[in-house]
Amino acid sequence: MSLPKIKSTTVCAVVHNGQVAIGADGQATMGNTVAKSNVRKIRKLQDGKIVLGFAGSTADAFTLMERFDEKLGAFKGNMKRAAIELAKDWRMDRYLRRLEAMMIVANKEEVLVISGTGDVLEPDNGVATIGSGSMYAQSAALALKKHAPNLTAKEMVEESLHIAADICIYTNHNLIVEALD
Repeated sequence: MSLPKIKSTTVCAVVHNGQVAIGADGQATMGNTVAKSNVRKIRKLQDGKIVLGFAGSTADAFTLMERFDEKLGAFKGNMKRAAIELAKDWRMDRYLRRLEAMMIVANKEEVLVISGTGDVLEPDNGVATIGSGSMYAQSAALALKKHAPNLTAKEMVEESLHIAADICIYTNHNLIVEALD
């Protein structure tokens, strides 16, 4: 008998008016039960120059975060190159292939989504989301970018995550948001 994994979350990143913000809710779910409500799913790397958010199995996400940090060191902080190399390893390595998580990474210039299928995606519209409430947060962020351009990237992330938390049972209102400007 296998135990249910701890997972489910929403992570949202927005690039807007020269700012980048990334945030996540704090809920960790085990099966249909809230296991913890204040998990910190946003981490700073490279002395705060890069911010990372993760969704999926927590242990798997930490493994990938450590590997990504190693790649950043190997490629002198080049985020895109580190992301591509991590995605290649993730796809080809037997151990890494079994990991169930996704990440959004951001620096002052760009946001990338890294998946276990070997994808490194740079969103066309300046919005990246992952996790169980990602489509709710993405819809909200896109609407805010279009209809409330006076908001900061951080405010857009916060409001998008609150909207997702109102709709998605696997997302809560305990937010952590980091901005790079």
